[in-house]
Amino acid sequence: MPQDYEHFISRIHQKTGINLALYKEAQMKRRLTSLYQKKGYSSFKEFFQVLDKDEQLMNEFLDRMTINVSEFYRNAKRWEVLDQSIVPELLSRNPNPKIWSAACSTGEEPYTLAMVLSKHMPLSRIQILATDIDDNVLAKARRGVYAERSLNEAPREMVEKFFRQDGSYYTVEDAIKKTVTFKKQNLLADRFGGPFDLIVCRNVLIYFTEEAKESIYHKFSQALRPGGILFVGSTEQIFNPGTYDFETAETFFYRKK
Repeated sequence: MPQDYEHFISRIHQKTGINLALYKEAQMKRRLTSLYQKKGYSSFKEFFQVLDKDEQLMNEFLDRMTINVSEFYRNAKRWEVLDQSIVPELLSRNPNPKIWSAACSTGEEPYTLAMVLSKHMPLSRIQILATDIDDNVLAKARRGVYAERSLNEAPREMVEKFFRQDGSYYTVEDAIKKTVTFKKQNLLADRFGGPFDLIVCRNVLIYFTEEAKESIYHKFSQALRPGGILFVGSTEQIFNPGTYDFETAETFFYRKK
């Protein structure tokens, strides 16, 4: 029943501050219905009654709600553009750029950022803020232990330099971990800091409604300093960048005017 889901998202918003109405309804509803059915519940109402009291189930719900598919150097050609074109431009304006990895999931993205930056500046000068809404993924990100498949696109020299191998798992070296500060944040509700020189937010906004996306792009624009760059995922091209005071710097990179 439609009102069952509407009541559910209203109660979740009250309890967690997360507004599921800002996510694409059909996708979210399908994902959460499959979760509650798997757990043996028959409706969103029944599911919420248990969620309200069961912290472990609430964490599982948050995991299902957010899509945590990530890997190092995902879409490697874009990271080459960042390395060869975008980072030198940013460093020419600010030798200590302020960088934010938004919706960072399990940490592959901010750690990749640190590795790319390490080619241009000492690790001791790199400071990256990485945020996500999900405490579970942030805990995994802080641990920095990854299955081998996560490193499929990572350059060999980076794997050898910045990871310790233990069987089929790889642990990020402490020198890289120290460059990243992880923090909980709800992109749809919390204030953005800034001003940032670079914001990376990839493969997340595709799950939001058009209205939510527009709101976030405006907030990203306000959080960037003039000349700062927003780096988005390869399914997230902004077709009207001028609306947000952006211009296209490279494909999937947008410069604040």
